[in-house]
Order: sequence, then structure tokens, then C-alpha cells
Amino acid sequence: MSGHSKWASIKHKKMATDAKRGKAFTKLIREIMMAAKVGGANPESNPRLRMAIERAKAINMPNDNIQRAIKKGSGEEGGMALETVTYEGYGPGGVAIYVEGLTDNKNRCAAEVRSIFSRYNGNMAGAGSVSWIFERKGQITLKRDLIEEDELMGLVLDAGAEDLQTGDDYYQITVAAENFENLKKKLEERGLKLEQAMVTLVPKNTVRVEGKEAEQLLKLLDQLEECDDIQNVYANFDIPDEVLEAVSKQ
Repeated sequence: MSGHSKWASIKHKKMATDAKRGKAFTKLIREIMMAAKVGGANPESNPRLRMAIERAKAINMPNDNIQRAIKKGSGEEGGMALETVTYEGYGPGGVAIYVEGLTDNKNRCAAEVRSIFSRYNGNMAGAGSVSWIFERKGQITLKRDLIEEDELMGLVLDAGAEDLQTGDDYYQITVAAENFENLKKKLEERGLKLEQAMVTLVPKNTVRVEGKEAEQLLKLLDQLEECDDIQNVYANFDIPDEVLEAVSKQ
């Protein structure tokens, strides 16, 4: 597994055991609201809403919270006026960083993001500076002990997967966004429990970062993800496994 993919696996483990569940709830409630606002309140006809609901259920969000967020987003109940924001920049080592957020105050959000970049030796850049480095892909994670690698390889390739990476505990499958739902359905029909299934941004290339720059970069990314207004943070780094493991335990 590449350093970038291993980071995604570490983040997933942290999310699964994160004591600060309230923050995870806040981010997903905002995503559900925006998904319902943009694509309607019916998850059957709104893939973005369907995925947000699945992620919410995966962290045991009560159904009442989910339904309330859908109603607020679709206009049935009053809710905060959220706007989509994106930021682009560079971190230590010249790593490209792309940030997606949902906020009710664009000025506050921009100032906070700019402060974090500056604090950890990064700098923000103009629109389009790094977005071209990333492609929208489906990614699915499942535990290694559920199925043998050769069997999984045959299954996912038949369903249109582009890549299968094997980590210590997890498989990570990458698929074109348009084939994501089909692959997900095939795996579920096989009876496999999916740890994570989502459409995300994947870098076309990565930048090797080590030492102090790697530590600064990971702190920058973690601080961005701690922001209530920030939904997703993407970066095109490759960091040695031992550095990733050490920083993740801090």
C-alpha cells in the first residue's frame, strides 16, 4: 500500500474509534443537508444523499438526526444557510492540497483555513492551481480477513475496478466514479461487509515527503480536518510508513 493509501486507512481506523463523535455527526449532518438541498430528499434518486446517510449510519447516528437533517436541507424545516467552499494550496514539501467545505460564514472559514496553512509552513493558492491534480474516483475499503486477495481481485475486476491495494488489515479498491455503484452492489451481493464506500478525490501523482516536512504536513492536514466547516481534505503526498505510524500515535 502506498503512503497515501495507508494514510487513508489510518484515518479510517481513527474515525471508527474516535471519541469526538459529536464532530463527526456535525460534518455528516451538514453533508446530508446540502445533499438534500441540491438533489432532493429521496435517497433512492439522490446518490450523494444515499452515501451520506450510509456514512451516518456507519457511525451510529440516530435516525431522527438523519431525518431532521434531510428536512432542513430540503426546506421542510428551517436550517442554517450553508454554502459550498473550496480552497487550494501547497503544504510542506510542495504537496498539493485541495479542501472542500460547507459553511454558513465564508469569511470566517477562509480566515481559519488561511491561518492553518500559514501555521504549518504551507500557503494558499488561486482557484485551479492544484485541482487538476485530482480525479474523482470511487473508493471502497474492506477487511482482509473477509476474502482471499485472488478471489477479490477477480470479483472487482469483473465489476470494473481500476486498482486493488492490500494493507496490513484492509483492502482498498479504486474504481471510476461512474462504476462505483455497480461495484459496491456486487460486493454487497457477495455478502462482504464494506468498512467504507465513497466517491472521493484521488491524486494522479504523488510527492515524496520525509522528516520534519512530513510531520508538519500531517499536522496541517489534521488541523484542516478538525475545522467544523471543512468536510474533506485531499493531498498528493507519499510518506514513509514508519513516519505515518509514528505521527498517527501522537
